Amino acid sequence: MELMISLLLAVATGNAQSERPAEALEEVSVVGRRMNLTGEAISASEGEVGPVEIGTWPLLRTGDLMELVPGMVATQHSGSGKANQYFLRGFNLDHGTDFATFVDGMPVNLRTHGHGQGYTDLNFLIPETVARLRYRKGPYYADIGDFSSAGAAHFSIADQLHRGMAEASVGEFGWRRGLIANSSAFASSQLLYAAEWQTYAGPWSDIDEDVDKLNLLARVSGDLGSGRGHMTLMSYDNQWNSPDQIPARAVAQNIIDAYGSLDQTLGGETTRRSLSAGWAAPLAGGELSASAYAIDYEFSLWSNFTYLLDDADSGDQFKQFDDRNVYGFELAQQWGREKSAWELGLQGRRDDIDSVGLYRTSAREYVSTVREDAVLEDSLGLYAAHQYQLSESVRSYLGVRYDHFEFDVDASRPQNSGAESDGATSVKAGLAWQPLPVAEFYASYGQGLHSNDARGTVTEVDPNSGDAVYPVDPLVASTGCELGARVFVTDRLHSTLALWNLQLDSELLFVGDAGNTEASRPSERHGLELGIYWFVSDYLNTELELAYTDAVFADNDPAGDDIPGAIPFIASAAVDYSGDNGWFAALHLRHFGPYPLIEDGSVESEGSSLVNLRVGFETADWRIHLDLLNALDSDDHDVDYFYASRLPGEAREGVEDIHYHVFEPRALRASVRYRF
Repeated sequence: MELMISLLLAVATGNAQSERPAEALEEVSVVGRRMNLTGEAISASEGEVGPVEIGTWPLLRTGDLMELVPGMVATQHSGSGKANQYFLRGFNLDHGTDFATFVDGMPVNLRTHGHGQGYTDLNFLIPETVARLRYRKGPYYADIGDFSSAGAAHFSIADQLHRGMAEASVGEFGWRRGLIANSSAFASSQLLYAAEWQTYAGPWSDIDEDVDKLNLLARVSGDLGSGRGHMTLMSYDNQWNSPDQIPARAVAQNIIDAYGSLDQTLGGETTRRSLSAGWAAPLAGGELSASAYAIDYEFSLWSNFTYLLDDADSGDQFKQFDDRNVYGFELAQQWGREKSAWELGLQGRRDDIDSVGLYRTSAREYVSTVREDAVLEDSLGLYAAHQYQLSESVRSYLGVRYDHFEFDVDASRPQNSGAESDGATSVKAGLAWQPLPVAEFYASYGQGLHSNDARGTVTEVDPNSGDAVYPVDPLVASTGCELGARVFVTDRLHSTLALWNLQLDSELLFVGDAGNTEASRPSERHGLELGIYWFVSDYLNTELELAYTDAVFADNDPAGDDIPGAIPFIASAAVDYSGDNGWFAALHLRHFGPYPLIEDGSVESEGSSLVNLRVGFETADWRIHLDLLNALDSDDHDVDYFYASRLPGEAREGVEDIHYHVFEPRALRASVRYRF
């Protein structure tokens, strides 16, 4: 029992021993969703996912890891090399707006990105090297600033593997994947290294995705001075062709089938290199931690959403481009014990964007420049948080945060150049009441924000039309509150319940004919979330997560008050079996209901359901498993939009229509792993 308690405390405090992948923790039961967070959490909407759970779920794409966050949906409306489309708490997060994501302490959301504000691409992450995922929904946490109104996720990379692994995977539609990962110890340090290669043709009738992805990782960790440090190198290269969303009428008129494309020359390329380092040590009755990172990033994406609407001769294809370096740091000091604890932190980030551009193209060939900018965007965040044990059963949390941003834009059109700055103070507060050892109740409040695209803060002339436009606010405030409960009936059964509300001063919405996100109207959301986790036995685990959201624009507008892309109902269920006879299996069901596509609610998506299945067998050294993705062969849609496009022969103003991306059909993938 003492050993189990020690392990629980190690995981809960982020001890380095906890940051091991599934290989290192196979015999430990109190990890991930099994953890009892009563007495530690400050809201019902936070939790952790352990390496066993991360390694259990069958994944179609790397970004599907985000679906381990309760209530999150990860879809795709383009080629598999592009960032996923995310939905949470009534947000169509596009590729990351209003949900902050971190890997190894580095922010993944990219500000003023060529494709969309807060662009979050997780394709550089190797799932087998992830030690844990920590999620916190809502703007209630002082240590998170930009993009965190809906919440945040932190992926931690393992320090070491219990054993090395080499894995080969093959599957339908040209799926091929190879992985090798290992770690070795020297003195008091560990070296972890991994390489992942993947290619994929896809099921599309007229496009070969021709994915060519390569990930490399090297991480050194160990004792350093009076503390422990780590340094991580990551490299990611990918190129692909894109089967983008298509108009429903093109399928109805037999111009293409549901797996066809109207422009076969779309696709993208991404490269990412990063160096990150961190160090933590005991100091003054607490802990001092420091981290820093540098990222070199380049992105090109060719898209065509409207076909002949804007240019009947060359077509509407366009290229979005982004070339930047990102630098940042964080310093944090924690001190105090038991009754009173403090945390003080300082975070800094610079996005040095050499070029972010939008160009008209035809078959990926340059036609003209819409806009091209160089941007320097700096931010500095200072926060303080205090937790206090008011009584034996009541804890309080109080935090304050200040964020300051500087924007400097050098645009190809001089009228759109300029500098801007802004700052915002956010207050966070919460109470936790634990009247029984098995139950804790929470009241949480927080102010948050998201930054807007730096170009929008100084733009005076629309680069497409030449019309005068008004700049957008640099920072957009949000306010959220929540009542929640966490019930830990036994170590085999627990649940969470949250009733929440969130108000946003300006919504970021995806604009179909621009392929970008734009600032929109103020909004208000409220919802109810329930999670039930039943660990039936040492061999069988089950979970059920339900989320209901009502999302509306908060102002009066004849267009209507429904928020396009706001999903009202999401359900997720999973069953995981792992026997002592070597056999294991997992099933994951994800469903989301119909959602509005335009403000008056007159056009809706049909909703969708997806089932993925895994079954396998393992020995001491070998493991083989089969993944059946989209096991029921559903032809539901990953995502739907409603906007105008124009096909050959149609009127000049085009036709407003649903544009969708269909689920990939049922596919079987087989993997063989050797441990050494």
